[in-house]
Amino acid sequence: MDLGLKGKAAIITGASRGIGRGIALELAKEGCDVALVARDASALEGLASEIRNTLGRRALVQAADLRQPAAPAAVVEAVNKEFGRIDVLVNNAGATKREDFFKLTDADFEDGFALKFFGNVRLTRAAWPRLKAQHGAIVNIIGLGGHTALAEFTIGGSVNAALLNFTKAMSHQGIKDGVRVNAINPGSIETDRLKGRLAVQAKAEGIDDAEARKRNLAKLGVARFGLPEEIGQAVCFLVSPTAAAYANGAIIDLDGGQTRHI
Repeated sequence: MDLGLKGKAAIITGASRGIGRGIALELAKEGCDVALVARDASALEGLASEIRNTLGRRALVQAADLRQPAAPAAVVEAVNKEFGRIDVLVNNAGATKREDFFKLTDADFEDGFALKFFGNVRLTRAAWPRLKAQHGAIVNIIGLGGHTALAEFTIGGSVNAALLNFTKAMSHQGIKDGVRVNAINPGSIETDRLKGRLAVQAKAEGIDDAEARKRNLAKLGVARFGLPEEIGQAVCFLVSPTAAAYANGAIIDLDGGQTRHI
């Protein structure tokens, strides 16, 4: 299926590894030129080289800390200068601290909101005029914690809940402006972050990694963990101006069936 993405320009935040890297590769495979945003310049350069040499698409590296208020607008300016257009924005950056609530400080909460929430808000604001001009699309990569609360995930859950509301609000604005805004809540995805959590679990329980993986899957009630490219493929569908033209304000739990409530 031709998704109609060839020649379009996409910004992907948190692109240096994991889900963001997977999204960038899938968009490039569909013919997008990509702007790769994260703090790790070296990792971004490696990904950019792969996209240019293997997939034949343009790739712009933007090493930026989106917690800084001026950074999102600077990214948008650089991308528009390089590509002359912005059709797609994928807000993926932001990992929040997991900890006993009573051990968390105000600074921990402020840091969690600074990147994942305010970085998203500022980048959306800065990119909106360009997206409006192209009748473009936004996909926010959020998380299941936005509607399934956990005591050890009070920062992430609060940020994610705010972003779910923000997605719906901007999709409402998008009806008037011709910008579609949707979101994906990934389940447990095969990333270095997941592998790290499994290693911690294995050490704490005195088991090997394979057993930790097995126990984790059983606890979640799913057959397997997801893959970054599966999130990327879902993003490609949602931003397609042909296949998903009617998708606006949708929030998809892409989690292998982990979420069972309505």
